[in-house]
Amino acid sequence: MLKKQYLAACAFSVLALGLAAPAHAQIAADQQAQPEPPTQTLPREEVQDSQAAEIVVTGSLIRGTPEDSALPVNVIGGDELAKMGAPSAVELFKMLPTASASLGEANQFDSRAQGAEGIATANLRGLSPQRTLVLLNSKRLATSGNGVPAVDINLIPSAAIGRIEVLKDGAAATYGSEAVAGVVNFITRTDQEGFRVSGAYKFVQDTDGDIDASVSYGHVGENFRVLAAIGFQKRGELMARDREFAVQPYLNNPQGGWTGGGNPANFLAVAPTGAPLSAVQPDAGCTTLSGVVGANGRCYTQYTGFDVISDLEKRGTAFIDFEADLTSSTKFEVTALYGRSTVPHYLTSPSYLLTQSPSVAALGGTNPTPFVAGFYVPAANPGLIAYRAANPGIPAAASGVVFPTLLFRPFLAGGNPAFYGDDKENGSSRGMRKSESMRFTADLTQRLTPDIDLNLGATYHHYYRYIDGYDSFGDRVQLALRGLGGPNCNVAANTPGQNGCQWLNPFSNAIGTNLVTGATNPQATAALANSADLARWFFVKSSTRVDTELFVADASISGKTGLHLPGGDVAFGVGAQYRYSWFDTRYGANNNLAINPCRESPINGNTNPAACAPNTQGQAASPPNGALGFLGTNRDSNLKGGVYALFGELQLPILQPLNVQLAARYEDYGGGVGSTFDPQIRARLQITDWLAVRGGFGTTFRAPTLANLNANSVTSLQLIGSTFKPVDVFGNANLKPESSKNYSGGILLTAGGFTAALDYFRYELEDALVTDPLSSMVATLFPSTGGNTCAANPTLVARFTFNTGPCTAATTVANISRVRTELQNGAAITNSGLDLQVDYKADSLFGSDMRFGAGATVTYTLEDKIGPITVAGVQVAQGYDGVGLLNYQTTLYPLPEWKGQGYIDLGGGPVDTRLTINYTDGLHDQRADARTGPFAPDLSVSAAGTTLLQGADINEFVTADFNIQVRLAGQVTLTGTVYNILDAQPPFAREDYNYEPFVGNPFGRMFKVGVSAQF
Repeated sequence: MLKKQYLAACAFSVLALGLAAPAHAQIAADQQAQPEPPTQTLPREEVQDSQAAEIVVTGSLIRGTPEDSALPVNVIGGDELAKMGAPSAVELFKMLPTASASLGEANQFDSRAQGAEGIATANLRGLSPQRTLVLLNSKRLATSGNGVPAVDINLIPSAAIGRIEVLKDGAAATYGSEAVAGVVNFITRTDQEGFRVSGAYKFVQDTDGDIDASVSYGHVGENFRVLAAIGFQKRGELMARDREFAVQPYLNNPQGGWTGGGNPANFLAVAPTGAPLSAVQPDAGCTTLSGVVGANGRCYTQYTGFDVISDLEKRGTAFIDFEADLTSSTKFEVTALYGRSTVPHYLTSPSYLLTQSPSVAALGGTNPTPFVAGFYVPAANPGLIAYRAANPGIPAAASGVVFPTLLFRPFLAGGNPAFYGDDKENGSSRGMRKSESMRFTADLTQRLTPDIDLNLGATYHHYYRYIDGYDSFGDRVQLALRGLGGPNCNVAANTPGQNGCQWLNPFSNAIGTNLVTGATNPQATAALANSADLARWFFVKSSTRVDTELFVADASISGKTGLHLPGGDVAFGVGAQYRYSWFDTRYGANNNLAINPCRESPINGNTNPAACAPNTQGQAASPPNGALGFLGTNRDSNLKGGVYALFGELQLPILQPLNVQLAARYEDYGGGVGSTFDPQIRARLQITDWLAVRGGFGTTFRAPTLANLNANSVTSLQLIGSTFKPVDVFGNANLKPESSKNYSGGILLTAGGFTAALDYFRYELEDALVTDPLSSMVATLFPSTGGNTCAANPTLVARFTFNTGPCTAATTVANISRVRTELQNGAAITNSGLDLQVDYKADSLFGSDMRFGAGATVTYTLEDKIGPITVAGVQVAQGYDGVGLLNYQTTLYPLPEWKGQGYIDLGGGPVDTRLTINYTDGLHDQRADARTGPFAPDLSVSAAGTTLLQGADINEFVTADFNIQVRLAGQVTLTGTVYNILDAQPPFAREDYNYEPFVGNPFGRMFKVGVSAQF
């Protein structure tokens, strides 16, 4: 299917070129045969980097809008990017004061980032990447198809970008859905002559470094223009264990990657009836292999040492833009973009927690777990025989032991045998992430009159996303614990350890060495070690393919109306647009509910979801949650739908100093989603030569995506109590668009080389599209005061699955094994604050030939309030203000109260330097206030541990960067950059990596050298 889509897209582009080429050739022949008539060339967007601040089109249908207009737009030109050290897209938006919590760093423990390795997003105001519209040359792009659908800015063709325009206000009246928080418009160069070649290497300690290389060619002819660019980037892999702050001892941070469901694990002895004969006890090898026995007597082991905090990423892009003046009044332009990004070996824990108990089919007719849900190890298991001989304590009457669900995984400290062999990544489980982007555009512009243009445009964009990883078939784990494991086992013969059957040893005597710490285990025996062959049999690959396609056709007429006001000519723009989207999801066999609906499906072929075997004899059929022990199992889906839109705009120069912009847009989604109408008004008043004011009001909206409307689910992994559990997120076919009232107002100052802008912004969202807040759901059922409220909230309880069956008075948060959440039109959100931008530039410092510049950009967020949220008829969350809070795993993102960037430029002759200071304010972890999660006085912290409130306040993060550019003869430029000069470490947070990836960065001091040449 992918090949057919690409062929169709190529045909689209070839057809467009085919229609244009004959016309262009005929025109050229006619011009040779006749005297050349006077020509009237169309205005091009030929913007030099140094002029980028003077010509802005983002936010208006009418071209030529300046940066200091009624539109609050920031323009980041090529020169500015070079002075900042040519940051990557994710680096830029993590520094940008108007953006917060942008995706791009490894963050596999946050549900909003899981599965997004290799993807980067823009998140203006911290309102979610879904509420920031990203454009390329003012045209839409398809979303990435990730759990949080947003445009992947990593696959923007950076080698061709001339400037980036950031509209810091809603723009649904101009662009439609998603433009709630603002718009980021990447604009390619249109003025390049000749070749540009550049290359850079960034040294990052403990990695192979980062590489950025590109080559481009441009030419502006008499009646045509062309730009072609290719680029390649590589980001080095950084293991968590290579940063001291990222892997901390248990007593420093029990939530820093420590789990009570690891290996060495925890078990209890059981009688032949299944009745417990002992309390849960830790494996005797726990502390020997660098684990910790907590105050509750259970073994805690650490998984982050097997993870990365920066994935190896490789990506390449190719872009071409061809434009021709077909006649003196007709212009035709086509572009093509291809991008590919891979994370070839995403690394994670050696295996995952087992959250589903085995079925009776895997238990083989025995009934060892009527009292304890877990995995049964019979007395004949060789690992158990050796363990009992070396470690007294298991009663002689025990017929075996049970490893309770949520307290056991097959592999951890010793790594996974299926992945042995690589010295650096030895034993980590792994997967692959791949993205491909192919986009074509065609535009025909016809000058109807000297003052009016007609534009016809079409865009096709296909974004393909593939991810895979590994997880355990739980029932195969159970068979292996009984000696009936392995790909060649004759299970029907029921001869454990014979006829090709293998035993799985769950005890520490199978582990010779902790592969992260190097600790050795004297009780380990090579003969008891688990084989790679066995591991590969039950630890299987799951995969997901998502194809997101977007087709846009639009037509607009813009220009002067012929009407005149005291301030000048009235300009207008009107148009129509049609968008059609496809969203196709395909799951691999192992994680597809149509193939493996039941836990026992891989061992007996049962594909009847209504007859899945229970985990205890005599119980009713179990729900069809699939066969994997931890990761999600889902159904294929194929969705499609179209949108019609009408829009218009007026520029009204009422007086010479007063300009007003009116805009409105109507969009019809059809079906149950309905339609929206969004008006907007903006105005600018020049009071004196040096003082102006601007302001605006408008409504914006965001419609649910096709994925949001899908009744199927995706599965995220979220922290519940002290353990990550699977959380299913279901779509909702009844969703409506969310809406927002946006207000803005600002003051503009200009005096010589000094410019300043102070803007107020306010967003009032209603019916916000949000996911049911998991942490609030859990806190409602299991309040910090103790006990549970299951009996009082039966509709909410129905969203939970417990490893002990129905919720009773004895059920605790530790018994939660799975949760169902849904998308909803939830609470109201209000976000407001102030933006300040100040710049001063002087071409001559104190009469010398020295160049000087200084400036700062600051965002101060006044409020980020969210109202109450109800789930299944139960109010689970009260409203609160999230400014300055971590907002861990909530609807809101981490949002610092203050965020700023300041710079000082100094240059002379061929040398320019810049010092940049980046500031991100601290955050408060509100989990400490409720004494829940990592701050609860529970089993995680012993008397010798740290203060419970350590990490409640996350410090500010401040870095300083220095860049120098030296222009040599022959248009060759050398650059050098030192990032994070003082080697600041990210502030401590009570999270898995011991810092907050949305805010800080883990790299420390970095050095970058580069060279570029033009010829």
